[in-house]
Amino acid sequence: MQQAVQVKERPFPMNVGEMNFSQSEGVRLETTRARFAKVLKRHGQLTQRLSRESEKTVFERLQKEFEAARASQTQEICLVGDQWNDGLFATIRERVHVEAERKSMQLQGEATAIPNLPVYEKITYRVGNKIICCLEGARIGIRYETSFAGEPCELFHCVLESKSFLEKIIVLEHTIPFFLPIREAEIDFLSSNAMKFIDHVGVLLQAYIDRREQVRLIKELYGNQIRELHFSLPYHMIEFVLADSECKVTVSLRYSDFLATLPSEVSVFAWSTQKPINGKKNGGRGSQPIPARLQYAEDALRLMSLPEGSTGFMKVDTFAEIVLKMPQSLRKIFPEQKSA
Repeated sequence: MQQAVQVKERPFPMNVGEMNFSQSEGVRLETTRARFAKVLKRHGQLTQRLSRESEKTVFERLQKEFEAARASQTQEICLVGDQWNDGLFATIRERVHVEAERKSMQLQGEATAIPNLPVYEKITYRVGNKIICCLEGARIGIRYETSFAGEPCELFHCVLESKSFLEKIIVLEHTIPFFLPIREAEIDFLSSNAMKFIDHVGVLLQAYIDRREQVRLIKELYGNQIRELHFSLPYHMIEFVLADSECKVTVSLRYSDFLATLPSEVSVFAWSTQKPINGKKNGGRGSQPIPARLQYAEDALRLMSLPEGSTGFMKVDTFAEIVLKMPQSLRKIFPEQKSA
């Protein structure tokens, strides 16, 4: 299920040799791609809607629990650097177990045993974009606060539980999107290093928000120039097409993993849409145009986020720079084409 919904892309030929097919075959291929893209889009919309509806109740309940825990706290401590460590997490874990045992004794009427248990302050810890607090029932709650360009975005929750110090910690429930590899992170990190798991999930969520918001900005700022836009649910595969009177440019971005905010694989190809002058065939391969690679655009997208990035002390709009340089680059690539 997860693998099926993640690959929401429309692949295109990457090798010039693969372009050697007839015009009719190309038309049929484009038609098939368009139909398949519509099916994937509809599937993604239904999947996201079902996910949101099922997680809404969990989110609201956990949000109330976190707010109640913070309201009852005696203090909030901001941890910096080495202050957030395995020893502190062990202390938090001890506190939730002691408090759970105290509540159990109260329910069983063992009032005489309660004074023998240490009394801890109710403390909430803030570590970067994470808030960690003790919840009822030997549970540790982590709330992740994501942001983009300095503006707050969604909140996500993850609740950890262990019945005792002899039992391993597990993820009891969470509001993290189902298409992010939370279970894999639990297997890789939680049993051996809970602190590393908590930090890993924070990076995972923030990277997802960064990629998603980059796509949102592209649509918002340059929607009139984008003819097609396809992406996977985690936004680790992104493809869009720019089209004007002279050419069609396809941009394809692939991210090495779910933690990346810059693409590891970038391809930018341009097809001329102008009729050749004097009846010359484009590239000597019949009427089917051959794509040209825009190296400068690929280099820019590897180094800076989309659509806005920074280099040194100067902020630049990667997308705008690419578009601005594109006419000159295309004239060099397709000198035989008519000028728009």
